[in-house]
Amino acid sequence: MQTVHTIADVQAFVGARRAQGLRIGFVPTMGNLHGGHLTLIEKAKQHCDVVVVSIYVNPLQFGPNEDYDSYPRTTEQDQQLLTEHGVDLLYAASTTEIYPEGSDKGGCRFCRRS
Repeated sequence: MQTVHTIADVQAFVGARRAQGLRIGFVPTMGNLHGGHLTLIEKAKQHCDVVVVSIYVNPLQFGPNEDYDSYPRTTEQDQQLLTEHGVDLLYAASTTEIYPEGSDKGGCRFCRRS
């Protein structure tokens, strides 16, 4: 399994596989993987040629009384599970990659309007 940390690397990986005519499955997660995630990965493998999983704990998904800092981060265990389940690419995003202007500024890189 390959691990990348930038959107550009994901785009390059996916673009190369699409150019080969392969179908791409995507399973977005916040990590701390469990059986439900693994079921989604197995379904993606049944229907797609390549499986991409993201792990990103989004600070904007947490309300004022929810503790973003205490959300379990089990990166090494997650990577092992993903490898064991035949995932092709792990996108391990950082907040600065998703929100280059800061998460307190609003729009993420994917939500920008031209």
